[in-house]
Amino acid sequence: MSYCLNPHCSQPENTDDVQFCQTCGTKLLLKERYRAIKPIGQGGFGRTFLAVDEDKPSKPPCVIKQFLPQGTNTVQKAVDLFNQEAIQLDELGQHSQIPALLAYCNQDDRQYLVQEFIDGLNLYQELEQNGAFNETQIRQLLNDLLLVLQFCHSKQVIHRDIKPENIIRRHSDHKLVIVDFGAAKSATETALNRTGTIIGSAEYVAPEQMRGKALFASDIYSLGVTCINLLTERSPFDSYDTHNAAWIWGQYLKTPVSPELSKIINKMVETIPSHRYQTVDEVIKDLNFQPSSSLPKQVTPPISPPPAVVKTSTQIEKELQELKTQFTGGKPQPKNVNSQPQSSSNDPIDKELEELKAKFMNNE
Repeated sequence: MSYCLNPHCSQPENTDDVQFCQTCGTKLLLKERYRAIKPIGQGGFGRTFLAVDEDKPSKPPCVIKQFLPQGTNTVQKAVDLFNQEAIQLDELGQHSQIPALLAYCNQDDRQYLVQEFIDGLNLYQELEQNGAFNETQIRQLLNDLLLVLQFCHSKQVIHRDIKPENIIRRHSDHKLVIVDFGAAKSATETALNRTGTIIGSAEYVAPEQMRGKALFASDIYSLGVTCINLLTERSPFDSYDTHNAAWIWGQYLKTPVSPELSKIINKMVETIPSHRYQTVDEVIKDLNFQPSSSLPKQVTPPISPPPAVVKTSTQIEKELQELKTQFTGGKPQPKNVNSQPQSSSNDPIDKELEELKAKFMNNE
């Protein structure tokens, strides 16, 4: 099927073998190449269509974004954002977890983006289908997406609309892909010091972004709130106590999480930007930190004193005789054999040995 891109067409559906709409006569192929099949989304700035690339034999799927702003007061801002998205996608699409920009063009006085189609469910759909995430899933999500945000921030781009609907798990490799850079902002020094347009989804937007002052830390905040939503299956508005200005998401967990992960998420969603993680690197460091105290310690068993040896008087006398022999350089003689009298020089030794013998005998 071919779908007419004319927003005013009363019967936009056509067969896929025609070049012009049979109702309004609008050219059906964009850039003589991309054919819209069906609409898949609509927002304040335009419509999105599933399409195919007819210039390739396999006719791979792609996405056409049609610029169609609602109202007249924000048209110029919408034009700027649309043009900015094209520029950013052209560079950011180099990352495997960001859709690649395939084309950017004007046709019939309307602007279009054509980008890579990501086949998979977004995290909002996953939550609806499979229920709340557990700690292991959240840690995997963070380790995956933080690296994508790290790449965006290194290119001086703030996404400004991180939420479950804008994160798709690709079927082919189960990697998470961040989509919809229509709200993204260049984080140049001039831009950061200037109040910008309030943009993003209210439930996930950081307080400073609501005042038009988005920072890199604003994306970290939105990712943290996304984790809260996935862990609780509740609107983030319902997990925040406005009377006490405190997050209470821990009360609504479907499965328990560790104190370490709770601490990380709470720091990601601090309302005061200076109390929050300032860079993605800081979050990654805490997420993968393994304290040395968690390692098993080597326990040295206590050294027991050697057991006491109880000796008889005969053994003591024999050992004293051997000790005397070592001093005098002679050989030990049997106890009952008469020996030559020792010289007077040995008398002190005999005396000391007798004293030792008496001491040992008294200790028995």
